[in-house]
Amino acid sequence: MEKIKCLIIGSGPAAYTAAIYAARANMNPVIIEGLQPGGQLTTTTDVENFPGYPEGITGTAMMEDLKKQAERFGTEVRWGLVTEADFNQKPFKIKGDPGIDLEADTVIIATGATAKYLGMESEENFKGRGVSACATCDGFFYKGKDVAVVGGGDSAAEEAHYLAGLAKKVYLIIRKDYMRASKVMVERVEKTENIEILYRHTTKEVLGDDMGVTGALLHNEEIGEDVKIDIDGFFLAIGHTPNSGPFKDYLDTDEVGYIKTIPGTSKTNVPGIFACGDVQDSIYRQAITAAGSGCKAALDVEKYLAAQ
Repeated sequence: MEKIKCLIIGSGPAAYTAAIYAARANMNPVIIEGLQPGGQLTTTTDVENFPGYPEGITGTAMMEDLKKQAERFGTEVRWGLVTEADFNQKPFKIKGDPGIDLEADTVIIATGATAKYLGMESEENFKGRGVSACATCDGFFYKGKDVAVVGGGDSAAEEAHYLAGLAKKVYLIIRKDYMRASKVMVERVEKTENIEILYRHTTKEVLGDDMGVTGALLHNEEIGEDVKIDIDGFFLAIGHTPNSGPFKDYLDTDEVGYIKTIPGTSKTNVPGIFACGDVQDSIYRQAITAAGSGCKAALDVEKYLAAQ
């Protein structure tokens, strides 16, 4: 069985940054990319808020840059999906797709989190062309335009309020007759003039053309009729699912599944196992914060190995 000094699971900003630091420290890191090489950023169009790209860059191109930089210093990148882990003994054991049967002295988990979508075909068709799960990432592109946010919790309220500072109008689509958000967030949304709350509405279809989203077909549960709204952006704020499944039997997680780390570090409850990026961050979920946590993880691994 192949043994690896530093195994990194994931391929987003956190994983590649960890790999760059680990490779430059002669830890010979190996990355297992997962089913979506590059992570969530590959589902976006332009990224304009990552330092170092004054003209912006597509998410896919940025991930390719990070991958090339990691490989330049000796990182080995392999495609595949990890499905099993055994952290009860050292070296740690990792299994998955054919060819993934490994032992590792250290493991950095950077598997990210997956945004929840409504599951409509039209929604999938317009991902990156008007459909987004991150207002902070993509809101700027809708300055002066009309947009919609789906969700009734604190995240949806925060996204709607953020977009209201950029967009001409924000529709907040809520399937129930109340918001689950905290009282202060509900009051903030209700007092924002360019936010229209649509209670008891569900989305039937995202509408658009070759240029992107042009509207949404909603069902008004109260009157039992369909209504159409004209929008340029459709934002989902119904939560994320951290990709921590194979590791939850060994690592401490919160009630949603985000991996808990010792504050100020990337260390988990299992010595030698580290977590970075969105799989352990339920708050910020930005490319730059993920990259920063990847740096911390590599430095933590280096110190751990030096102490062995």
